Amino acid sequence: MTSLLVLNGPNLNMLGIRQPEVYGRVTLPEIEAMCQDHCRALNVDCVVFQSNYEGALIDQIHAARGIHDGIVLNAGAYTHTSVAIMDAVASAEVPTIELHLSNVHAREAFRHVSFLSKVAVGTICGFGAHGYVLAIDAMVAHLAND
Repeated sequence: MTSLLVLNGPNLNMLGIRQPEVYGRVTLPEIEAMCQDHCRALNVDCVVFQSNYEGALIDQIHAARGIHDGIVLNAGAYTHTSVAIMDAVASAEVPTIELHLSNVHAREAFRHVSFLSKVAVGTICGFGAHGYVLAIDAMVAHLAND
């Protein structure tokens, strides 16, 4: 059975509370349930994880090798700052989709730079919580074409 790891980075535990006009009102537990339900419907195993700590995310990425077939990664602000997470994705060699709730290209200039884009198979942004469903579908399609 195909297995996906859905990783969420810093401040995503505050979804539904933090800037709902930017990130929406859907909470992280609701997103996690949506991911689990969608994966179940696709007959795909889904593990979800969130951390505000860069090292914990890197540990999850490293551990995914040989366990998960793909990663959906919303690294939050680490997208724009973390060479370490970029290197972890590159070294784990697990196909990864970069995900953002907001359209980062319509926001502050510093959000236009992504270290993850250099190593991700693709990027989904601007579709709110539904972006997770889109990312899961995109990863399943990517893996089917591999």
